[in-house]
Amino acid sequence: MHRRPRHAATCAALAALLSSCSATPDAAAPAGGGQGDAASGAQAARADHAPPQDPQGAGHAGDGPGHGHHAGHGPGHGHGPGPLVHRFERAEDWVPAFEGPERDAWQKPAEVVAAMRIAPGMRVADLGAGTGYFLPHLSRAVGPAGAVVGLDIEQDMVRYMTERAARERLANVTARQVRPDDPGLEAGSVDRILVVDTWHHIPDRPAYAAKLKAALRPDGAVVVVDFTEAASHGPPKDHRIPAETVAAELRAGGLSPEIVAEDLPEQYIVVGRRAGAAR
Repeated sequence: MHRRPRHAATCAALAALLSSCSATPDAAAPAGGGQGDAASGAQAARADHAPPQDPQGAGHAGDGPGHGHHAGHGPGHGHGPGPLVHRFERAEDWVPAFEGPERDAWQKPAEVVAAMRIAPGMRVADLGAGTGYFLPHLSRAVGPAGAVVGLDIEQDMVRYMTERAARERLANVTARQVRPDDPGLEAGSVDRILVVDTWHHIPDRPAYAAKLKAALRPDGAVVVVDFTEAASHGPPKDHRIPAETVAAELRAGGLSPEIVAEDLPEQYIVVGRRAGAAR
C-alpha cells in the first residue's frame, strides 16, 4: 500500500473524525453522496456500522461492510487501531441508513439513554451526532429545563440537525459544528457526553479523552457505545476497538472507566467518569 507522508495522513484522519459516525451503520456510501476522504480516495461510507441497507452512519448511525477506508489512516496514537477515515457530507443521503427502523432493534436507544443515568435539567452533548438519531431521546431525558447539543464536523449534518430540532419541536436541542481534533466544549459545561459508533473514527483517542474530561462537570461522564468484534454491523474488524481498549484510552485521558453490563446485541458501553464522580 502506498503511504502518504505522515502529515498528510494525520490531516486526513482529523478531517474524518466526527463525521457523524455515531449516527449508525458504516455501510457503503449512498449513491450521489459526499466525496471520499482525500487521503483514502475511497467513497465516503459513514454507514460503516451496518450492511448497506442498515440504518447507520453519520453521527450515531453505524458502520457496516462499506466501512473500508483503509488507505491513509496511519497509525493511531491510542491503544488500539488507527482511526477509520470517512466523510459524511450530504445529510439527506444518509438518512435512510441512519434513521431506518432496523437500527432501533440493535441500537436500542432507550437502553443506551437509560445507561447514561440522565437527570432532568442536565446538559448533554451528542458527539458525532450525524443526522441526530439520538437527539429526540436525549431531549426527553433532560426535560424542558435541560439542554442537548449535537456536535459534528460536517456542516451539512449540523444544518440537518438544526432543521430537525425545529421540525420535531425539540426546543432544548441545538447543533454546532466542531473541529476534528476538538469537541469544542467549554470547561465544566456538560454533565454527559454520548459517543455512539464514533470512537473508532477518532485519532489520538487518549488526548481527545482528556479534552472530554475537561468539558465535564464534577459528576459528569463520557459514555462510549461501539461495536463488538462479533457484531454483524460495524466497521471492518481491524478497526473495531475492544471495550477494554476503550477503557484504557479513557483512563489515559484522566477518566475512571467502567464497562457497563447492558443487553445490547451488537455493542458494548463504556462509561468514563471524572475521578470521585458518583456511580
